Formats: sequence, C-alpha cells, structure tokens
Amino acid sequence: MIMEQEKMTMQEAEKKIDTYKEIFSVVRLLKGEEIEETQKQKTDGMEGVDTSCQCYSFWKKQHLCDNCISIKALHEKTQKTKLEFLDNEVFEVIAKYMEIDGEPYVMELLNRMEEETFVDSIGREKLVEKLTVYNNKLYKDALTGAYNRLYYEEDVKKRMQTSGVALIDVDDFKLYNDTYGHLTGDMALVTVANAIKKCIRKTDILVRYGGDEFILVLPDVNEDILIRKLQRVQHAIQHASVPGYSKLQLSVSIGGVVSCNESIESAVSRADKLMYQAKTEKNMVVTEENKVNHEGEISPLEQKNRMKPQILIIDDSEINRDLLAQMLEKEYQILHAEDGEHGIQMLEQHGREIALVLLDIILPGMDGFEVLSYMNRRQWIEDIPVIMISSEHTETEIRHAYELGSVDYINRPYDAKIVYQRVTNTIKLYAKQRRLISLIKDQINEKEKNNQMMIRILSQIVEFRNGESGSHVLHINKLTEMLLDRLIQKTDQYQLDGQMVAMIATASSLHDIGKIGVDEKILNKPGKLTKEEFEIMKTHTIIGAAILDHLENYQDEPMVKVAHEICRWHHERFDGKGYPDGLKADEIPISAQVVSVADVYDALVSERVYKKAFSHEKALQMILDGECGQFNPILIDCLKEISEEIKTGYNEQS
Repeated sequence: MIMEQEKMTMQEAEKKIDTYKEIFSVVRLLKGEEIEETQKQKTDGMEGVDTSCQCYSFWKKQHLCDNCISIKALHEKTQKTKLEFLDNEVFEVIAKYMEIDGEPYVMELLNRMEEETFVDSIGREKLVEKLTVYNNKLYKDALTGAYNRLYYEEDVKKRMQTSGVALIDVDDFKLYNDTYGHLTGDMALVTVANAIKKCIRKTDILVRYGGDEFILVLPDVNEDILIRKLQRVQHAIQHASVPGYSKLQLSVSIGGVVSCNESIESAVSRADKLMYQAKTEKNMVVTEENKVNHEGEISPLEQKNRMKPQILIIDDSEINRDLLAQMLEKEYQILHAEDGEHGIQMLEQHGREIALVLLDIILPGMDGFEVLSYMNRRQWIEDIPVIMISSEHTETEIRHAYELGSVDYINRPYDAKIVYQRVTNTIKLYAKQRRLISLIKDQINEKEKNNQMMIRILSQIVEFRNGESGSHVLHINKLTEMLLDRLIQKTDQYQLDGQMVAMIATASSLHDIGKIGVDEKILNKPGKLTKEEFEIMKTHTIIGAAILDHLENYQDEPMVKVAHEICRWHHERFDGKGYPDGLKADEIPISAQVVSVADVYDALVSERVYKKAFSHEKALQMILDGECGQFNPILIDCLKEISEEIKTGYNEQS
C-alpha cells in the first residue's frame, strides 16, 4: 500500500523521536542505505560481516530477521507492523518510512506489550513456535513450497503497488497426469516451482494460484525488466528436468502486465487474458507490449493490450451502435451487445474493465430498465456508470432511469460532440471517485489490519487450547464470506453490503472464544459427552458473549455488536431447537445464522478427537437432510449453489 510520505528535516525528526519516546518503549531511526547494505549482505550470503546497521542485533539474533519489516517499509515506502518476541517479552513493532533531509530513513517504534497479555512466559515460547509453524502451514502450498491461494486472498490481491504481475500456466498439464499419473504431475509442478524460484528475488512473491497455475508478483519493475524476467523463467522451465523423467519436456504459457495504481487482483485479471493469448501458441510469454516465443524472439503485438478505456454499447440497432462507435472509438475501445442478455454476458466477462455503459431502453427480450435492475442487484452500478439512450424522452421514463441508477440520459437524435463530452466527463468523474475510494480503503485497511491480527491471535489461542489445527477459524472465515456473497446475489432481504460482509467474516473468527472458559478435559474428550458435560460445553456461547459484554468502552462499535451476536447465537436453530435462548427463524441475526451453517459444515468435513472427517458430499447431504438441525432455507440454497466452489477451496487449503 502506498501512503503519503513524511518529509522533514533532521531537527524535526529529532523532535518527533522525543515525542514518540513518551509513547513507545523503544524508538530507533535507521538509515535506508544501512538497511539496504545489511539486506544485501544477507542476500549475498555474507551474514556476520560487520555493518553500522545490524538492526537485528537488538533482537539478540546472529542474522537478519526473516520477516524484517523495515526493509519492506523502505522498499514500499509505507508503514508495516508485526509482533516480535524478545526473551519473555512481546513487542509490537512498527516500521515507518520517511524522508529526512531528502534521504530515506525508517523509524522503528517498539511497544512492549503488558506482561501476560496473551499467555505466560512458558507459553510464549510454545506460542511463538506454534504460530511460526502454523503460518507456514497456513500460507504455504504443501507440494511446491510457494505461497498458496489463501495467502493471495488475504494478503497479496489487495496490495496497491508498482509491480510486474504474471500468470503462469503449465502447458499440457492434464496430458502429464493422464499419461504418467498424478504423482508425475506433482513432480512436474515441483520442478516448475523450483525453476521459477531460482529466477526471482527474495522480495518477489510466487503463489500457486490453482492446480497448474502460478501467480508471480515482481515489485518495482518496468516493462523491459518484466519481459526479461519472464523470459528467464520461461527458459529455466524449458530446460528443467523432472526427476526420473528426463525426456519429459516442460513448457509454460505466461501473461504479464505492469501494475501501477491498481490492485494486484485487477492486474491478475489483465494478465490472465494475456496468458490465454500465449496458450494459443504455447511456450510463449505475452505482455502488453511484446510477445516472446521459446527462442527468445520478441515482436510487437498487433494490438496493444494496454487497452483504452472500454465502453459497452447495448443497442439492438447495428446502425446506432456503429454511429456511437464512430464518435468514441478514437479515445475508447468499443464493445458491442445487440440485446440485454448479451450485454449482461459482456459485463460478466469484462467486469470493472468496462468504464461506461451506453444503454438503449427499448431492447428485444430484456429491456434497458431490466438490465439496470440486474446491475443494481449485482452492485455493478456502483462501479460502472450507465448512460441511458432513447428516442423517447417522457418525464416518467427519464425519472425511472435515474431512480435505477443511470448517471445521465441522452435523447436521439444527438450531437456527436455533446455525446463525446458527456461520456468523457462521466468516465473521468468515476475514475477520480475510484481513486478517492481506493485511498480511503487503504487508510481503513491500515487501521483494521491490527484489529484483525489481534482477533486472529486470540482465536488461534482458543483453537490451540481446543486441540485443533488452527484451520477451523480460517475455514469459518472464508466460508462465511462465500455464503454472504451468494446471499447478497439472491436477496436484499437482509440489507447487507460489502462492508457488512467483511465485518461479519472477521467477527466469525471469535465465534468460539467462549471455549476459553470450558474445561480442557471436556473440550478434548475423545468420546461422546455426557449430558452434564454437554450442558457445560453449551455455556461457551454465553461465556463468549459475556467476554464481549465486558468491553464496556467498545459496546457501540459495530464489530463488537456483530461478534456478540455470533458468539451467543451461532448454535441457535431455525426451528427454535438450538441454544442458549431458543431463538427461531429470523429472530436469529443473519450473522449468527451464516456462521452456524459454516461451523456445522467445517465440523463435519474436519477430523476431530471424537470422529473422522466426512467427505464434502456426505457432509452436504447430512445438512440437507436435517441431520445437523434446521437452517434458513435461503442459506441452504446458497450452500448448494456454491458447493463446488467450497469443495475446490477446501482442497486447495488442505
């Protein structure tokens, strides 16, 4: 994330340091060049060489920290936060980039957390060890050692930084599996991943995105560097050998883009289209400026894929579409749709790449108003402006168009210059709005990051105590989000938006926090609980709610309210036969209803001390048959509709 950089004189910096010393336990100012030199020595295998920086010495280590946030803050010109352990003390560490007298510096702010904040001194060592192992298991693909899809979803995709972004797909991978077996296919993937790792820097990020697809993020590269890097990767894979199968020829198709002032997720979408271009010939690298074949030959693309802003024209008259295209094609890329259904398909395909829609009212089948209504239900209208076009200009139709979210209304016949200007003004306005929203989101995300981290730590402590692997909380979080996203598409009954979905998903991590007050012998009992033991187990809902009730200064915070709903009522049932309060139907907050479904599903497909794991299909059938209690029928429909997506997600995380 790019933040506004602090610039000051050394005198001003010294005053700021004095101020910070009143707040933080330790304040250190590190010169950028010294941090870089220390990092270079680590990269070159020269650890132990004396330097003037050696910031790691504070932590009583003989080497640079693997998770050094100062180097990240320096490279990304931003602020980073982490937890660090020293002896029996826990420190919150903030690394903040700034420029002093025109030179880059990083200010480290260390806040010693109160003793016994999380666990006792003996437990800290265990916690550090478990969290380290857990993070590796959580975010690393077990087969290839690259980062996994979860790490991409939780960390990478929302980043806003100048980076090269590439999507890498193994050519003919299905053929390897079908011909040589899945074990050989796995070895081929390992070989590809290892070849890529040899070509990239420590600051680069390699993610196994799907079965045979990898995402590569290369910070601070331009188009020329990107094409050379990807060519090197292509060459390395082509000459790599799969152990035991020396004659097996590997190749990849790569699509690459340079991302600037956009999310990594958006860049991946662009790279994906280029990757499919590459797959038409295979063993090819395609960027927005060049194609590189397996012999390293570079040629200009016939059409640059760094597209002009896209405008979608939905009109059943080819003459009208062509007329509008002639007005706008000099500055914009024009997409055509002859009816409402085709227009929806184009929106599904291109998404936010479409900068504006010109929509005729009178269309065969689905008319313009129905298209607008559909865009509203899918919340596209918030990001994609629509200008209605019609020969009719009654007050009723114009009012209806604006009520449904149209930003403008143009009558036929029209003046070409006026149409062009109104289109251009709208696109510029929305582009500015997106930039402002992005800046605000960055500020909010920075504030929420620490909250999410603390919630995650607390929830993991409960999971460790409960004898779980730690994945339960993450599964609940993701499944809750997936169910809510589908629920929004099906109905507006619960008045949910993206912000509320994110809040409920985050709060779901605390659903079992009350188990901290339940005896471990009951929590981890391998057999069936007695009636008395089950009654004790049920109290975790009340305990969890009570813990949140004691946060007196935060009772008005929406996150606390949602977390309270989930903690107390995620074991209620739609027919009123749940606990602790016997609520039924929509007396149960929708937050608790969704987490309840997610919790039951994950419990069924996960191994526990008292049972083996059920298959995805068996678990789904048990829920549908009512063997696990009654749930909201709408949520059951949502669960069925995203069944395959859930199955795929669990396989990727396992």
